[in-house]
This record gives sequence, structure tokens and C-alpha cells, in this order.
Amino acid sequence: MIRKINITDYPTLIKIWESAVSNTHDFLKEEDFNYYKEHIPNYFEHVKLFGYDDNGTLIGFMGISGENLEMLFIHHNARGKGIGKKLVTHGIDHFKISKVDVNEQNLQAVGFYTHIGFQILNRSEIDGQGKAYPILHMGL
Repeated sequence: MIRKINITDYPTLIKIWESAVSNTHDFLKEEDFNYYKEHIPNYFEHVKLFGYDDNGTLIGFMGISGENLEMLFIHHNARGKGIGKKLVTHGIDHFKISKVDVNEQNLQAVGFYTHIGFQILNRSEIDGQGKAYPILHMGL
């Protein structure tokens, strides 16, 4: 079930984020992983957050701002079960999501968004924090 996220869910979101990123972002330097982990709660305040709740346990979440999907993370143990697609589809249907930025080096994510129907529109050499992780700007 998809539900709105509460501030009391933040510790669980951080655990989901850590599980997802440590298993999909092998290109991140350890110091950058720690930097993002420390700062992710600040990003939560700037997006509408929705989570996928499996019988009382959050196993994935997304953050939306306008028509942008700003974040999508699925716990590593729950990957490949269609949860990401359900969240993104919910965002498209209810919030008119049409854009997403993806780390170019995260080939699984690029493939996931391409499979859903997103296309690469543009590319940036650095991410939003000025770090040297190329970003693909994708849209429907």
C-alpha cells in the first residue's frame, strides 16, 4: 500500500536509503556516501514523501517536487518485486511526474526508468551538490 510519509518514518527512510544506495551506487566514494547519508534528512523537508508499506513495514519511498521525481529508493531485500514501478506509476497518475534525474553510473536505475518510458533529455557533468557524478536528466 502506498501512503504518505510522516516525520516519525524518517529513521526507517534512512535505513531504506542506506540499503538501496549501498547496493546500487558502487561508484560512490565512501566519504560521499557518508555525506549524502548525513544530508538526506534535510532533503526530506523539500519534497512530498510517499512510501510503500508492506503490512506495516516501509520497504520503499519516493520524494516528489512539482513534476519531478526527486528520489526513489527501495530496500535492497525488496528490489525486483515491482515496488519501484508502483511508486513511480502512482506519482505519474496522481502528481503528474514527468521528470527524473539519475546518476549516469547507476545503470540499473537508468534501465529501470527507460523501461518505464523515460528518455534521456540532457546530461550534466556534476550532481546537484557539485560532486563529479554525472547526472542524466530524463523525461516522459
